[in-house]
Amino acid sequence: MPPSPFQNRVFLILLTLVTVAFGAILWQFHGAVFWGLVLAILFAPLHRRLLHRMPRSPNRAALATLALCMLIVILPMTLIMLSLAQEATGIYDRMKSGELNFGQYLQQIIAALPAWAASLLDRFHLTTLDELQQKLSSVAVQASQFVATKALNIGQNTLEFVVSFGIMLYLLFFLLRDGAALATRIGNAIPLAQEHKHQLSSKFTTVIRATVKGNIVVAASQGALGGLIFWILGIQGPVLWGVAMAFLSLLPAVGAGLVWGPVALYFLATGAVWQSVVLTLYGVGVIGLVDNVLRPILVGKDTKMPDYVVLISTLGGMAMFGLTGFVIGPAIAALFIASWDLFAPPHPPANPPGMKL
Repeated sequence: MPPSPFQNRVFLILLTLVTVAFGAILWQFHGAVFWGLVLAILFAPLHRRLLHRMPRSPNRAALATLALCMLIVILPMTLIMLSLAQEATGIYDRMKSGELNFGQYLQQIIAALPAWAASLLDRFHLTTLDELQQKLSSVAVQASQFVATKALNIGQNTLEFVVSFGIMLYLLFFLLRDGAALATRIGNAIPLAQEHKHQLSSKFTTVIRATVKGNIVVAASQGALGGLIFWILGIQGPVLWGVAMAFLSLLPAVGAGLVWGPVALYFLATGAVWQSVVLTLYGVGVIGLVDNVLRPILVGKDTKMPDYVVLISTLGGMAMFGLTGFVIGPAIAALFIASWDLFAPPHPPANPPGMKL
């Protein structure tokens, strides 16, 4: 006997409630789940190749893929973070001992400014040393409070990070092993035409791969090139500044220039003209070229989205979801465009009715 309409409604309400409840449970570790899914999508082609070589050992193929993922992605990131921690500790010790005095550096820049720029700063009461020190002290106090808070949070959240990391690796193993069957089952449950489901899922996976691989390649390239020139010019903490440029390069068009630009201005203001010229030319011609050339090729070409859509969706995604937003934002934008393309195809008829050529 088929279920009645009332029973169908009750079942749909129950299905909605348990789905929302399960989503709320997963949300506690949404970062681990998200990056497990992203890594599974990225390493799925490699897993298929390994599975082709060992078709009777899906567990071994998944474990081998997981090991290669850790070797390629996780181990280098760990080494970079260790070097970053060492340099950050060294810079903090130098600041605490007074060897690094950013207030003095800023005063040198102000003294070298032209008259119109000094007049502009005078309107904001930033030209005298006492006022400048007062402003810097206020900023330093706020920065110290912020760093102390973050350090306390990091200490408190160490166990949470370890648990999330373990969940991500555990989930990644099963997504690699059972991901194809799981994707097929989810696809069968979605009430859309098969052609639409295929197009949307293909667009989603393409954008995820292009965004992650493209942004990571651009970030790593800009960070490495920026750290190299800082090391050549004798700037303290090249790894620290390189990592900062790598993270900022996730913002298209501006990115790494927020780091090397002020340093070039400082060199110019303090009389180190050739260092300023070298850093500026290198920043524009080498670091900037990476962003202008590689990003459209690796991100825009595969996602088939305009650069301005990639920029806005990246910024909006990071504002809403944090660091993972550089992937989520473009993915949502791509699904938005793909959905509207299905609803209203972008290519109208060549000869609409009532028009003559």
